[in-house]
Amino acid sequence: MADDQLSRVFAALADPTRRDMVARLAVGDATVGELAEPYDVSIQAVSKHIKVLTDAGLVSQRRDAQRRPCHLEAEVFDLMTKWLERYRRQAQERYERLDAVLADMRDDEQPPHNQHPQQGAAS
Repeated sequence: MADDQLSRVFAALADPTRRDMVARLAVGDATVGELAEPYDVSIQAVSKHIKVLTDAGLVSQRRDAQRRPCHLEAEVFDLMTKWLERYRRQAQERYERLDAVLADMRDDEQPPHNQHPQQGAAS
């Protein structure tokens, strides 16, 4: 189930307008009308974007008298962070193993300290 929600979250965030809305909601709650202000689109189009964000679990709406403010559900970002962190750790471990291999290769190329590279057989 977490993978399915993760897919919906990433799909919702694939759209730059929705990412911008999420960024604006991170500052504070806003109505659909307030979210629509900077865009040259209809309220219906913004409502569709909000529905996608709501279906992904990123946004919720509540009734506040005549207003229906949208609220960012920040805990969904924990799911994304855990998923990203797992792969970041794996990549970090690969880089550390590569660093160790490269250090070993450099050590193997260095001549021993007590011998000179030009030193030949005993005279």
